[in-house]
Amino acid sequence: MEKLLAFLKDAGTFFYASCDGDKPRVRPFGFFMELNGKFYVGMGQQKESYKQTIANPNVELCAMNKKMQWIRVRGVAVPDETEETYAKAFEHSPMLKGLYNEQTGNRLGLFWLKDGYAEIADMQGNFEKFNF
Repeated sequence: MEKLLAFLKDAGTFFYASCDGDKPRVRPFGFFMELNGKFYVGMGQQKESYKQTIANPNVELCAMNKKMQWIRVRGVAVPDETEETYAKAFEHSPMLKGLYNEQTGNRLGLFWLKDGYAEIADMQGNFEKFNF
């Protein structure tokens, strides 16, 4: 988990892949966090990425850092709507409060990745695999 969090923090933006039927859909994301030993991502419940993740919870994400190393992460997205998780997400990323509130009518959707698996690789052929 520590390697995953450090890599994504260093990379900044990561790309989140879900499925729209049998078609992959990828988009840039920035929000992630760890809570109680679980890796979380979040998105607006009004967005297609949320609807696709609910319909097919098998997701992947990918990022590259400045050293030209990349990480590929996969898992099964499990929704979490507990108040503790929302509080932690808004504490971790206060800007989310401006996007997801009663005034905007938008609600944050949070998922943790079950059966998390990651691979880190580089241009020299180094390859590391781990579960989280």
